[in-house]
Amino acid sequence: MSKKILILDDDADILEIISLLLVDNGYEVRTLSCGDTVFEDIKDFQPDLILMDVMLADMDGRAICKNIKENHLTYFLPVILISGTHDLAESLHLPGAPNDFVAKPFDIDYLLAKIEK
Repeated sequence: MSKKILILDDDADILEIISLLLVDNGYEVRTLSCGDTVFEDIKDFQPDLILMDVMLADMDGRAICKNIKENHLTYFLPVILISGTHDLAESLHLPGAPNDFVAKPFDIDYLLAKIEK
């Protein structure tokens, strides 16, 4: 059974590129362009990993991540944040922090290695 990844990004091109890349590598993918329904999508899709942009049009990915990590039903889900404007490496040890961080622009092989981990 393939691993499921929920991707959240407000850039349709990024969503399409990452989605195609992950599907080609054997993952089952669901994409979201806004964070409004993230908890409903987590419940429905039951992902093994969440890949999320920091800067979203309607919400801050860091706040969504914190909500996921502080919720007793979703705290165990690994979250990787992606950002072109924020360096989150130093905040990975803080409460509500993502499990990992990838800076944009990213190397495809580097992203895949982070996801595999």
